Amino acid sequence: MTETITAHKARTTAAPPTLGPLGLFTVLLAAALPLIDFFIVNVALPTIGRDLAASETMLELVVAGYGLSYAVLLVLGGRLGDLFGRRRLFLGGMAAFGLTSLACGLAPSAWTLVAARVAQGAASAAMLPQVLATIQAATSGQRRAKAMGLYGATAGLSMVAGQILGGVLVAATPLSFLFGAGTGWRSVFLVNVPVVLVGLFLAARAVPETRSQHPEPVDGPGTVLLAAALLTLLAPLTEGRAAGWPLWTWLSLAAFPFVAAAFYAVERRADRRGRTPLVPPSLFALTSLRRGLALIVPFSIGFSGFMFVIAVALQQGAGRGPVAAGLALAPMAVVFFFVSLAGPRLVARYGTRVVTAGAAIQGVGVALMALAAWYSWPDLGLVELLPGAAVAGAGQALQLPVVFRIVLSEVPAARAGVGSGVMITTQQSSLALGVATLGTLFLSLVPGLGMRDALVTTLLVQLAGVALTGLLSLRLPRTIG
Repeated sequence: MTETITAHKARTTAAPPTLGPLGLFTVLLAAALPLIDFFIVNVALPTIGRDLAASETMLELVVAGYGLSYAVLLVLGGRLGDLFGRRRLFLGGMAAFGLTSLACGLAPSAWTLVAARVAQGAASAAMLPQVLATIQAATSGQRRAKAMGLYGATAGLSMVAGQILGGVLVAATPLSFLFGAGTGWRSVFLVNVPVVLVGLFLAARAVPETRSQHPEPVDGPGTVLLAAALLTLLAPLTEGRAAGWPLWTWLSLAAFPFVAAAFYAVERRADRRGRTPLVPPSLFALTSLRRGLALIVPFSIGFSGFMFVIAVALQQGAGRGPVAAGLALAPMAVVFFFVSLAGPRLVARYGTRVVTAGAAIQGVGVALMALAAWYSWPDLGLVELLPGAAVAGAGQALQLPVVFRIVLSEVPAARAGVGSGVMITTQQSSLALGVATLGTLFLSLVPGLGMRDALVTTLLVQLAGVALTGLLSLRLPRTIG
């Protein structure tokens, strides 16, 4: 009996879980997978359409199905990690991501691919919130700052690298002997499987188990209302143009503010009664979180919209192949990586004004790309886009990793899963909005203006979003806690 009591005391007074270098590498690898998968499909869509005889509406569902289920379930994934253990959810979500990637790569029809993409988004929503929550709960001080900086760098690099990797894999034909010519698109999904197997092996050895000390039960009404709010907004925006804006799209958009208001009312009532709702309104009392999230929205809308539009413009307008279309953004990825490594030192010296400088630099890069499109069309490719893409990549690297650190800097460890879920949901919803809004604008302008003028106009709209990001950055706390 005495030995049992002693063992119990040892467990309760044990050192808190620590995320070592190998564990950090593993969770960052997992963080890259869902973001790469969101963007890797952009350059594969034309090939998917030809191989599966898929309509434009169906192709948009391949993108939107993943993004919607991912965005809708992210906060719930964070809550379940707090409740049942983040390592457990991480391993389960990663395994499910591998299986659903396999299903996508083997899909025999367009509808099967859409269904597999929806399931893949749900798996991502179980896995990704555990990454940030584990970093928050198992690191502290400078180690946490470094880990958060690396997370932001990984996220930004993954979004660009996904499109580059997609172009290379679509052009490769290692599976043609199994599926026939023109099936390189399957590789963009199947490549996830061996990566997931490695990730599961490493995670089982190096990722510590963490959970909230006072877990709350799942907020059923809040979960349903958040899902309904996101669906009423994102579904019509992503499918409306291709479907011809039928009545349901307008009814859905009209319902959005009412559903969102009902969600806020339910969450506020639960918060006031001492329960922990899915998205606690009291969390938004944190200035760093509130203002950081406000900045993530226009940044992510512009980022994803640009990536979608440039992939379509280079392939369908400038006649570039998938490899050339993907590699045209290689300078952005390379510069983003190296500049993001310097980000922590710059923040330590200059504070969050680094974000303002990053927005200004990104604006110069977008303007240079707009000028390149105007003067070089249709001879637009790697060389013509290089100056603008490189400058824009430097500006983005000074914003995204820093803003991620700011958003979670004051979130208590007990609410790490909730805080990370809210941040990633905001980012993912904004990424989906970017494809829906800037993508729809671009495709709507093409018939009347032509591909070049539609591209330049869309880039100028993105430039306005970059200016808004810069203005919002002036309201960020000067230092990061």
